[in-house]
Amino acid sequence: MTPTHSAAPALPETFPLATIPVDEAMARQFRLIECTAAHFSGEELFSADAGVVPGLGRPRTTAKAEAVLADFFGAEDAAFVQGAGTGAIRAALNAAVSAGDPLLIHRAPVYRSTEVTLRGIGVRTEEVDFNDLGALREALASGRFRWAYVQHTRQRLGDSYDPGEVLAACRAAGVRTVVDDNYAVLRVPASGVELGADTSCFSLFKLHGPEGVGIVVGSRDLVTQVRADNYSGGGQVQGHQALDVLRALTHVPVMWAVQSRVGAQVAERLAAGEVDGVAEVRLANAQDRCLLVRLDRPVARELPSVAARFGAAPYPVGSNSRYEIAPLFYRMSSSSLDDSPGLADWTVRINPMRAGADLVIDILRRSLDVLKHHAKDD
Repeated sequence: MTPTHSAAPALPETFPLATIPVDEAMARQFRLIECTAAHFSGEELFSADAGVVPGLGRPRTTAKAEAVLADFFGAEDAAFVQGAGTGAIRAALNAAVSAGDPLLIHRAPVYRSTEVTLRGIGVRTEEVDFNDLGALREALASGRFRWAYVQHTRQRLGDSYDPGEVLAACRAAGVRTVVDDNYAVLRVPASGVELGADTSCFSLFKLHGPEGVGIVVGSRDLVTQVRADNYSGGGQVQGHQALDVLRALTHVPVMWAVQSRVGAQVAERLAAGEVDGVAEVRLANAQDRCLLVRLDRPVARELPSVAARFGAAPYPVGSNSRYEIAPLFYRMSSSSLDDSPGLADWTVRINPMRAGADLVIDILRRSLDVLKHHAKDD
């Protein structure tokens, strides 16, 4: 017998991070170009160098692009790194803490690649629930910590903490902060470093930039250490990659503002009952901002491959990389399932990517129709 709707676990209440409207996104685009013009002459934007330039330790074009992004985010300095977002987080944490040091983190499943980084460094992580500001302040007041690590987007579906409040509490206690801004930067009103963190780390690949490039933006002492640790010529981000980053970032704020608006439209239409087979829908920052769609039958594992027949992407490449244009129909993230394993058979996440609401709704409807007919044939 097919399980009934009541057999499925309900989605927890979610607390999506604020997004920026299109007009504000346009202003950010214009601001980025202003920062670019302050550091590059016109012809420099058409050529790039490579190599470990004496005195800089990196290409001149790379240094200029780093200065652009430091200005744009209101930070003291910035350093490109290889390894995308994971490489940026690893570089920042290696510059901040050593084996055996205590590091304050949120009480939640840690993102898998970050878990590898923490294990490799050998830090002693101590957890506190960032949703409980009183408990956080009590832990900070103990004097045990020099550094805290904060993930901007949600680690648990029910997370509700305000990253700005968490960072302000750390700053008031004299505790420095490394922020994982992946999936948030340029989508939310302010990144971690703009909210007062010591550093923000994120992938440029997730912002339509070239594969493998990440960045650490923040305080000069930490970025200087990141740069010193990355002295190898093979570890440098070359000038052409740095220019690719700037070119990509010019359209990302508006693109993401449109995507956020489409996601809200899809959520509203699904909540109104437009597609049979949908039991519940929530907007969430489950890694990237997406829709969590709970189905009325346990067919979530089969749905992505069926949706791919109608043009959906059945798996991510970089979660908003330059490769991803079709709407993404995919399983819940591993960290979300660690916290809520019962959702695996019942819930899919959908990201419109560059599509409009009509296409997303149509693919979901057609896919669920196929799965319904398969169930009848069985």
